[in-house]
Amino acid sequence: MAAPLSREDFKTPEGRKRAWAQLMLGDHGFLRTVYDNTHEVAPGKMWRTYQPSPAHLERWAAKGVRTVINLRGDNPSGFLFLEEETCARLGLRLVNFRVYSREAPSKETLHGARKLFAEIEYPAIMHCKSGADRAGLMSVLYLFLHEGVALNQALDQLSFKYGHVKAGKTGVIDAAFENYIAYAKANNIPLTSVDGFFDWVDRDYDPAAVKTAFRSKGWGDLLTEVILRRE
Repeated sequence: MAAPLSREDFKTPEGRKRAWAQLMLGDHGFLRTVYDNTHEVAPGKMWRTYQPSPAHLERWAAKGVRTVINLRGDNPSGFLFLEEETCARLGLRLVNFRVYSREAPSKETLHGARKLFAEIEYPAIMHCKSGADRAGLMSVLYLFLHEGVALNQALDQLSFKYGHVKAGKTGVIDAAFENYIAYAKANNIPLTSVDGFFDWVDRDYDPAAVKTAFRSKGWGDLLTEVILRRE
């Protein structure tokens, strides 16, 4: 088995070939040439998408995008090195903000998303691997925290039309929000209230308890873990 690709390796011709192979084959980049899971979240301001290639980033820059939010984190990989290089060349700000598809979002993630959306330069895109689960989570948060959309309406971003499978392990994301919505309705808190949401997050929210209580369905796990092989 070949050693993981390093930034030093990436500077060599052989390393660049490995990086492209990781992007197009290992990361299923070839599928994105025939299936475009890109969607506008807020007109002219925010889009959700999949892992972009250098060509995709060039097209985003041509549209005026200023910020790229990478929801996969900064783990060394060929596709990350290509993204870093291309963003630097195009003058795009790359922000690594790691979130998870099989965990209830942590308190740190929720507070961090609020800060992130308040600070970045728009227009922006945010991406995970496939544009389904982590991009869905952050699209919900963007609409709720930054655009004032009611949380129950923002949850439309976690939908099968974007590739999100609520019945699989990825449904734990939905469960976290549903816990809050039930609490808000019981306590007459408007579902547009960001302050009410964070009061609950800070006092009552227990991500570990949400994950323990959540039960996925066998067919959902088959779809996300075996067929789609979600990250």
